[in-house]
Amino acid sequence: MKGSSVILFQNCRIIDPANNIDTAGDMILSEGRITAVGKAGSLKLQSSEGIIFDLDGKWLVPGLIDMHVHLREPGEEYKETVASGTRSAAAGGFTAVACMPNTSPVNDSEAITALILRKAEQAKMSRVYPVGAVSKNSRGTELAEYGEMKQAGVVALSDDGRPVANSQLMRRALEYSSSHDLLLISHSEEMSLSENGAINEGALSTRLGLRGIPHVAEEIMVYRDIALADYLRLPIHIAHISTKETVDLIRRAKRNGSKVTTETTPHYFSLTEEAVGRYDTRAKMNPPLRTSEDVEAIREGLRDGTIDAIATDHAPHSNMEKDLEFELAANGIIGLETSVPLAIALVRDNLLTATQMIELMSVRPARILRVPGGSLSEGSIADVTVIDPDRKFIYTRDSIVSKSTNSPFIDWELQGKAVLTVVGGEIVFNELG
Repeated sequence: MKGSSVILFQNCRIIDPANNIDTAGDMILSEGRITAVGKAGSLKLQSSEGIIFDLDGKWLVPGLIDMHVHLREPGEEYKETVASGTRSAAAGGFTAVACMPNTSPVNDSEAITALILRKAEQAKMSRVYPVGAVSKNSRGTELAEYGEMKQAGVVALSDDGRPVANSQLMRRALEYSSSHDLLLISHSEEMSLSENGAINEGALSTRLGLRGIPHVAEEIMVYRDIALADYLRLPIHIAHISTKETVDLIRRAKRNGSKVTTETTPHYFSLTEEAVGRYDTRAKMNPPLRTSEDVEAIREGLRDGTIDAIATDHAPHSNMEKDLEFELAANGIIGLETSVPLAIALVRDNLLTATQMIELMSVRPARILRVPGGSLSEGSIADVTVIDPDRKFIYTRDSIVSKSTNSPFIDWELQGKAVLTVVGGEIVFNELG
């Protein structure tokens, strides 16, 4: 995307963790690049042709990057499309998203990767970085063609939604992905422990009469995957972590020099298993919501840097998949439009600084995936997000931009919102007027 608009932002709080900047200032975007950054009141447009925004102290940050979303196209366009998903991303402040390969057919080939990128180019909203499958059809029996997919444009590999159960295949995947300079993202789940489970195993699952998923189902595979990566001296990324013990495993591994990175999602630091209430399928996901002790551990992992990124695991489903008996309902919730306010709640709670939040949602995702972005340096691509940290709003079903509405946060009063999203110098979402 190459922008033609000239945009001047005045009177903004520029938060640029990559350059250790958090200050009042001005910024100019031109020809798809950041062309000037200066002190407040120091910058002016050279001609009358341009757009001026007085941000009145709102945050101006490097474009947010969500490294874990499901866009459902091809195959399940009734849930989401690349176009609707990137509109939802832009409305949430995300200038780029990395989409998981569990489409139908699975993105395990050059053709599917090319289709996704073509749809993203047509949509002209947020950037899309496809993630290719680790194994053919994500069945965990035979490696996919990594070289072909990388040439087509994938930025990483994952069988997300399913673990690579076979340890020998996982080893070969790590070796093969390294030879193609692609990050491997692990869905860490021991299926023999979690299969047919519906919520976190414990007192609540017993009370509701639902099959539980024990927290060790996550931790066993996290341990295995770190052990394999350590043995091969290769990096690995662990997706959507949810338990106290997993945070402890990651923390110890990093102290011991492991090349491991990880992400969590807003629902794991905002909700406990009690959100299921009386069988509310909007709160059904995998990994499941955990206990208050797990939530506190996730929050501490974000605070101390153990957890590298906040992603959404945006997983759209229609009412056909959600309006069912709890055990039969699909796993997953949408999250692109609620991520910013839920993360800002951590800033209000003094758990994170604004700088740390932007690191988790922009700088580190860019570095982990090795994609452009995460910086407001002069000359950088003009992917920027404006956030009003004080904006209060009710998150209603009617306000949702995504095609799906499967969210446990509907009717919540939230505070903090992305109000302007710029991709390649072009405004793709605007609530500033």
